[in-house]
Amino acid sequence: MRRAPTILHLDMDAFYAAAEQAAKPSLRGKPVVVGGIGPRGVVATASYEARVFGVRSAMPTAQARRLCPNAAYLNPRFTLYRQVSESVMELLRALSPLVEPLSLDEAFVDLEAGGVPAETAAVRAVGERLRRDILEVTGLTGSVGLAGAKMLAKIASEAAKPDGLVVIEPGTERELLGPMPVRTLPGVGPATAETLRRAGIHTVAETAEAGEAELVRLLGKAHGSGLYAMALGRDDRPVVAERDAKSVSVEDTFEVDLTDRTRVRTEVLRLADRCVARLRAAGRSGRTVVIKVRNYDFSTLTRSETLRGPTDDPAVVREAAVRLLETVDTTGGVRLLGVGVSGLADFTQEDLFAQIATEREAEEQAAVAVAGAEAAREPEPEPEPPRRWHPGLDVVHEEFGAGWVQGSGVGRVTVRFETPWSAPGRVRTFVVDDPALRPGEPLPLRGGPDQSSAPAIRPKSVSGADGAGSASGEEISRR
Repeated sequence: MRRAPTILHLDMDAFYAAAEQAAKPSLRGKPVVVGGIGPRGVVATASYEARVFGVRSAMPTAQARRLCPNAAYLNPRFTLYRQVSESVMELLRALSPLVEPLSLDEAFVDLEAGGVPAETAAVRAVGERLRRDILEVTGLTGSVGLAGAKMLAKIASEAAKPDGLVVIEPGTERELLGPMPVRTLPGVGPATAETLRRAGIHTVAETAEAGEAELVRLLGKAHGSGLYAMALGRDDRPVVAERDAKSVSVEDTFEVDLTDRTRVRTEVLRLADRCVARLRAAGRSGRTVVIKVRNYDFSTLTRSETLRGPTDDPAVVREAAVRLLETVDTTGGVRLLGVGVSGLADFTQEDLFAQIATEREAEEQAAVAVAGAEAAREPEPEPEPPRRWHPGLDVVHEEFGAGWVQGSGVGRVTVRFETPWSAPGRVRTFVVDDPALRPGEPLPLRGGPDQSSAPAIRPKSVSGADGAGSASGEEISRR
């Protein structure tokens, strides 16, 4: 434990939702929910305006809609969130070489390693300056906790929300933690909390009073001893700049249960390719392939296979995933599939599986090429499926400029044309296959072009002196 609160924990406030509000002027001050918007979607983040109605992270989106039907429900835009996150992490790395990111919107910083004096006034000044810099660079707010240990710094940042700063002075830990519920401590989930409740332990103070021997009896040696130390405010975990990932995985939840075995196999192959793409992007390889299957009744199972050596070959991972899928009964319907690779390494090892898979892939590609040549003799053009416009998606219109999708259905898509640096924009509706409308890229939240170039403020159709082109949100473009 440190003698000064030199460990900083930053947690951005309602990060995804706040980023969407900053990007979309018409949503500022209004309830916004980001996550899966389908019938089986889950809330990733809710703005504070939506939380007033009881909407919370990890809540089914269907339940959130019942609680807050007037909120804007948007698909996540991770490209934007990563851009903002990188700007925030740069500010943190300017404070210290020891920055431990936990997610896109959360990180620990060792201020002592950055040369900040071990004095409360000095670290508080750094924390306040960081909050101002984040607001200036991103337009978003973050909450800061400062303490002599990581656990306490995280508790402090939670107490500081939203947009605040809390310092826990060393020596006051037990007094602060005592009345808090035991779920406040890291590693105490629903199962552990229920075990402690049955033993009459509800608060952190009661956990400390129970003693290490009793906690070990209830929870086991490692968990019991660790929990006892934390209940006393002891946490000597260092801030680690590079956190080594243990696995790489991807998963998808489907709006309708998959019952077709061929479709399930196709989805597993697609997920395997996505997983390998992430694996290669991280510069890693792995030796254990894992699949995850959640059935129609929410029962979840995993299957794994360990290869001879680490690999990042997509053909090897696909074959292993398909072999694992063959051991699972999916006839009742599948609502979620996942593919992952663990046992990570920094090198690959050629093996028999890779050679066989590569040869088989080459044969399949040759067969496809032959079939394609035959099909080319008698072309049978197929109509392109209608484009899907998800709520929140960035779009660009040849005439009206940049905007975002408010909603779509019955062959139409509604777009609000505005930018992060404009006033709330106009709403227009188009047919879904309008050739003038195309997907766009996220615009920066700060430092955009001057107001005169923002199409949301003066779209061409209303820029004339007579205003003849003005229209309501129900206008259908004839383009």
